[in-house]
Amino acid sequence: MLMELTLTNDTTNLSYWLTWKFLLCAIWVFTSMVIASYLIWKYEGSTNTDNYKEVKQQERVWFNYDSEAWMPCIKGIHPAWLLTFRIISFCLLLAAGTSDVAIHGTDLFFYYTQWTLSLVTFYFAFGSVLSAYGCLRQHKRYDVGEEQELLLPLTHEENTKSQQGKSHFLLTASFWGYVFQIMFQMIAGAVMLTDSVYWIVMAPFLTVVGYEMGFLTVVAHSLNLVLLLGDTALNSLDFPWFRISYFLLLTSFYVLFEWILHAFVATWWSYPFLDLSVEYAPLWYLIVALLHLPCYTIFLLVVKLKYHILSRRFPDAFQSLR
Repeated sequence: MLMELTLTNDTTNLSYWLTWKFLLCAIWVFTSMVIASYLIWKYEGSTNTDNYKEVKQQERVWFNYDSEAWMPCIKGIHPAWLLTFRIISFCLLLAAGTSDVAIHGTDLFFYYTQWTLSLVTFYFAFGSVLSAYGCLRQHKRYDVGEEQELLLPLTHEENTKSQQGKSHFLLTASFWGYVFQIMFQMIAGAVMLTDSVYWIVMAPFLTVVGYEMGFLTVVAHSLNLVLLLGDTALNSLDFPWFRISYFLLLTSFYVLFEWILHAFVATWWSYPFLDLSVEYAPLWYLIVALLHLPCYTIFLLVVKLKYHILSRRFPDAFQSLR
């Protein structure tokens, strides 16, 4: 997978960075970060806790995040099936990732692909833990003989009847469900970006200059998307558009990482289009930045299409908390 390019410019020299190309590329990157930060501040900001109605609404939202993390979108599917799928997916991705690192070394972590693969692997590990919690919670509700729908989240009244320790536990679980949903949306865009850039740009054109296209490389740019789409088909996670902000921040932090690395170490660029010395570097950076929109939108449409089909074709079996 690795391709060590000939160094035509010493990136540790100050002259490499004091150019109009770097200035323009920096504008693209930091503008993306500012936009992403504004979206997070606007839509993820804390609510006014002085208003009792808003507090109750926020509690219901938190409990929705709790159940969305482990509840399948079809009533007939037991949460244990989603748990099983996530465990198998985690094992497959972990095996692929560790094998790739064992063969090519830790230099793989210079690649955005490896960042994405690691995050997807962690997503399935995290999701397995939350699914196990959901199965345990459902099993306990069966044991106590509650007559309510077992797959629905606990209501505010249900929570107030609980002991304080149990209430705190449920709120904690809801918080991690909320974090899990953010991770789901972030890696969805990242997976779409890495796989599309690889198959559309790198695989057809860069193999002629020695870019290795081995089995593990193909797996790293396909298995992640296949497994994530499988999880998407089963889960109940929502996909609000504004969380493209986390996707933008992930890519921006990767670019900053590459810049800092090359400022101190004269090494090859993981992706040729990141090299600031190429003639059209600002254009490449702008193109990659704009690619975030279709990559995220395509996955958003997949999720919306799933819910549309389920609600129209299977209204009795479909369940959603939103």
